[in-house]
Amino acid sequence: MSSSVVLVAGAAALSLALAGCGGSGSETASSKTSSLSDAIVPTVTEASTCPTAAPALDAAPQWKLAGATGSVEVIGSTDNTAPRVTVQAPFSVTETQVQTLVPGDGPVVADTATVSVCYEGVNGRDGNVFDSAYQRGAPVEFPLTNVVPGFQKAIAGQKIGSTVAVAMVPADGYPQGEPRAGIQKGDSLIFAIKILDVTG
Repeated sequence: MSSSVVLVAGAAALSLALAGCGGSGSETASSKTSSLSDAIVPTVTEASTCPTAAPALDAAPQWKLAGATGSVEVIGSTDNTAPRVTVQAPFSVTETQVQTLVPGDGPVVADTATVSVCYEGVNGRDGNVFDSAYQRGAPVEFPLTNVVPGFQKAIAGQKIGSTVAVAMVPADGYPQGEPRAGIQKGDSLIFAIKILDVTG
């Protein structure tokens, strides 16, 4: 996608926050977000970057998960490489599952914290990446109180520096779908996340 799609929840309904990342469209980030009720534009963190290089082809998966349908394998990011999420589609889960791929050694993240993260989101229905801070090469910052439940479940309680993955049920992502991200009603989502810092 040409725009950053961060999964955030508004007061009454889930909505996407769109921030420009130099896409081909003529709309600016502010014009895209102005039409979204309760949308939150994440802050791009300047202090560090998200690696963009692919992991080695022979890298072993750190998490293998058989779903209710399909399966997923996740290789977490390193200091030099982005994650890889391989989906045998259609992949779905009946319960949200979180896996710590590499534990961090920093403080524990509170469920109300504002965090800086690198992440990649993949749709289990078709295996397509619908959003990636790794592809943009820049982390984002946002409060966990404004993300969809599955994203908060993946990060809260982890330590800063951790690399985690989550496979979330539709109810913890977008129960009614989100067409702007190619997410349909009933889609299970997978995220690979690196928790860089807590900023608030």
